[in-house]
Amino acid sequence: MKQERILFVTGRLAEFSLRGILDKLAPQVGFEFEVVVLNVQVAALMHVPLIQRRLKLPADIDWVMLPGLCKGDLQPLTDHFGVPFKRGPKDHFDLPEYFGQAGRPPKDLSRYDIEILAEINHAPFLTDEEILRQADHYRNNGADLIDIGCVPGESWARTGEIVKLLVEAGHRISIDSFERTEVEAAVANGAELILSCNHTNLDWVSRLGVEVVAIPDVPSDFASLHAIVEQLTKQGTPFRIDP
Repeated sequence: MKQERILFVTGRLAEFSLRGILDKLAPQVGFEFEVVVLNVQVAALMHVPLIQRRLKLPADIDWVMLPGLCKGDLQPLTDHFGVPFKRGPKDHFDLPEYFGQAGRPPKDLSRYDIEILAEINHAPFLTDEEILRQADHYRNNGADLIDIGCVPGESWARTGEIVKLLVEAGHRISIDSFERTEVEAAVANGAELILSCNHTNLDWVSRLGVEVVAIPDVPSDFASLHAIVEQLTKQGTPFRIDP
């Protein structure tokens, strides 16, 4: 019997680990797969209009799996491409459980000195009440910082207002954006961490007086991460490293 062929759509950062999971999972479950990487870093930041613009569907695909945090009604994608689109789990490491295989055991984090950051994805698409409810939920379940996830390629005029709302509600806030107006408004209203800093925004983000997350210019360019860290160190900018 012909095995179904599934297309998995992801971002650049998740591609390597996703392929590793699928190489083991596909023979166990009995499907064939292809992986398409759209031109985004983080898979969870995809949304329906972006996927419809950028996705080129390979031949002989039975259905398409999108990241679980992908926003929007999937029916327009099904209508446009002519195959079903489904959301997978929020974390691709949970794909075995999604397909009926043994899930991964929860990790014991008690022996680590860590802070937990929980992101509110696509915050501009949510109401104030939804944002506050998510932030409270994350904090009640152990999050130390609440990260405000913006939409790549767009500028949200209410970034500062939302950060102020959350800070006044007692939350510690980080901002996930490369858009200068969003980041500056967030910091001005109490955000204490900026995701992220590379050579595209180093010149201004390092002067805002808060901690930044240093990342490579592209995931494979580890030398650029060293250069960013060196520059941040010289400038006295506090930072964390995300390789």
